[in-house]
Amino acid sequence: MPDSKELFEEFKSVFSGSNSLLDSLLPPLLFLIINTAFGFQPALWASLGIGAVITILRLLQRQKASYALGGLSAALLAIGLRYLLNSAQAFFLPAIINGGLTTLVLLISILVKRPAVAFTSALTRRWSLGWYWHPRVRPAYSEVTAIWVVYFALKLAVQVLLYRQGNVDGLALLNLIGGWPALILLLIISYLFGLKHLHDLKRPSVQEFLQNLPSPWRGQQRGF
Repeated sequence: MPDSKELFEEFKSVFSGSNSLLDSLLPPLLFLIINTAFGFQPALWASLGIGAVITILRLLQRQKASYALGGLSAALLAIGLRYLLNSAQAFFLPAIINGGLTTLVLLISILVKRPAVAFTSALTRRWSLGWYWHPRVRPAYSEVTAIWVVYFALKLAVQVLLYRQGNVDGLALLNLIGGWPALILLLIISYLFGLKHLHDLKRPSVQEFLQNLPSPWRGQQRGF
């Protein structure tokens, strides 16, 4: 089992140099605080304002602004839906739709035997996709993708319930907690479960696969 230092180094390699965590957390956090203290309308415009400020700062500092721009675009769409449908909870429709599409894509990726978690790992680590599709490696990524399906499906179910109840505070809190905080926990669980699974079934490591070494394999010792 990896120790805490190894986990920290792994997540540092994933998140280093990225402002996505701050850019994604600030707007919903500000929305939740201001909505509780002053009501929906001030919270709505405050979250849009902080999103715009973050985006401008990223662009002026020549930093990566994709997450900030994405968040700003989502906020503009949400505000448009809120006024179009004349419903406060409509502000959260884009997040609900995105959650539904994410769940569907994850499920389909398992059914076609190309688990989505394998693609996200390959993009981060630059490992050969051929290794992920090895018949002894792919099941580990399919099972971790299934964990993601369960998480997003449960989150979607709660979102729909809160939406039908018109519970704006509940939707705001769920979007905050169910964002990066929950995602980081999900990544930790995925890493620990996936790496253990790679050990248990004696699968080739990336290097053993690339060198076309025969079994028995030592297996992947680090990274998932």
